[in-house]
Amino acid sequence: MAERSWSLAGALRGMFVKPTIDESTWDDLETALITADFGPDVTDAIVEEMHEKVDRYATTDPKDFQRMLRETIEERLARFDPTLHLSERPAVVLVVGVNGVGKTTTIGKFARFLRGYERSVVVGAADTFRAAAVEQLATWAERAGAQIVRPQQERQDPASVAFQTIEYAKNTGTEIVIIDTAGRLHTKGGLMDELSKIKRVVEKQAPIAEVLLVLDATTGQNGLAQAQAFIEHAGVTGLVLTKLDGSAKGGFVLSVQERTGLPIKLVGQGEGIGDLTGFTPHVFAQQLVG
Repeated sequence: MAERSWSLAGALRGMFVKPTIDESTWDDLETALITADFGPDVTDAIVEEMHEKVDRYATTDPKDFQRMLRETIEERLARFDPTLHLSERPAVVLVVGVNGVGKTTTIGKFARFLRGYERSVVVGAADTFRAAAVEQLATWAERAGAQIVRPQQERQDPASVAFQTIEYAKNTGTEIVIIDTAGRLHTKGGLMDELSKIKRVVEKQAPIAEVLLVLDATTGQNGLAQAQAFIEHAGVTGLVLTKLDGSAKGGFVLSVQERTGLPIKLVGQGEGIGDLTGFTPHVFAQQLVG
């Protein structure tokens, strides 16, 4: 079995078993937070808040320190509402993101997540520029127990596939529509125009409930920079983080919410179809800090 990679919880454990809080505790905390991809601004803010709490409660007990750190991170995470708003019928969700972040597999897992709540789901394969994406999506939809609307001809206009998907949902009484969209970013203008067109066409038939941006947690701040065009132009309402395995990049969860002002609504912590779950700040802070 391979040696386990670095994790924030592991790095912090060493601090919490010390007999007292001392200068090295603060250095260790800062290093651990930076390594876990909290980013310099969030790290500074957390360290400052922790200093204030330790001073206020005049404690030198590392167990207090652990509890305060967990609470501090949870409070910051909880400033954003992770609730998925899917009450319309049909509830239409557009899924956007740069190619390569696991968008198609995420849609399959999301469909399975919704099926777990006994919601009927149809997936629209509107990323028509990649034939492989349509086939991949069809495989995942089948595994998830969801229906799929495919393009009727090669390179069909993505907005018309979105239109047909909603038409299908209305005709069959399907509760939730998930639409896959293109993610190639060689011309941001063209891609954003295409997304705007999809949104216009969809909104003539049904309100858009959510626009979810998929980010790969392992790419951290670089992935966020790549996805900036979507955040600026696609009307994103929430984030989905994939590949959040362990807590090595756990800090990215907090820094991405604070940098974008957008809530994380779903997290994927593995490769299996059942590995996408709703985001719960309390549980996540517990996982990070222990």
